[in-house]
Amino acid sequence: MSRVAIVTGGTRGIGEAISLALRDAGMTVAANYAGNEAKAKEFSDRTGIKAYRWDVGDHQACLDGCAQVASDLGPVDVLVNNAGITRDGVLQKMSFDDWNEVIRVNLGGCFNMAKAVFPGMRERGWGRIVNIGSINGQAGQYGQVNYAAAKSGIHGFTKALAQEGAKFGVTVNALAPGYIDTDMVAAVPPQVLEKIVAKIPVGRLGHAEEIARGVAFLCAEDGGFITGSTLSLNGGQHMY
Repeated sequence: MSRVAIVTGGTRGIGEAISLALRDAGMTVAANYAGNEAKAKEFSDRTGIKAYRWDVGDHQACLDGCAQVASDLGPVDVLVNNAGITRDGVLQKMSFDDWNEVIRVNLGGCFNMAKAVFPGMRERGWGRIVNIGSINGQAGQYGQVNYAAAKSGIHGFTKALAQEGAKFGVTVNALAPGYIDTDMVAAVPPQVLEKIVAKIPVGRLGHAEEIARGVAFLCAEDGGFITGSTLSLNGGQHMY
């Protein structure tokens, strides 16, 4: 029986690429999404990957959603916490709601989803959790105190949970993308994007498929000695 994987935010952008990469690696994938029904349906029709709708920032919804996936497809062996949102603004103008919503979804979603699947992985003696962080969680970014704090928190969450899972065969790693050619980045004004690319040593934006390959590597059957690590895929823009 193939491994069952859940990819949050798995029907669009980087999440879609991850869902496809894990499917192509032989896994049975469930792609979570938050609200775009039309896109989710188009994704499922095109890929054959079943899509499930729930808000990763809602603790009970995550418990219920993961239980439904397990009922439909089997015990969840792999979790990729990819779902995330932005509510950018300098601190002076950022509302509490904009702060709280990003923390609730981006960081709270990692806790909620791990809480739903980690006990089963531990009990069965095998699991892979990959949390999608960000270069901006490593280096910071002007106008993103909420996003940078949430993504930085993901890196700490990863290291701590990795210590809990290690002796049970459950690895927990993070992947920190740089600037990737997604719809989110495409919305950046051309003159701003040009300045961003100028700071990337390889001279281009990354591709979603490159991030997906990194995730597939960390989720592999023979990846049991890699845990508590952050794999940075940013074209050399931030090294540490």
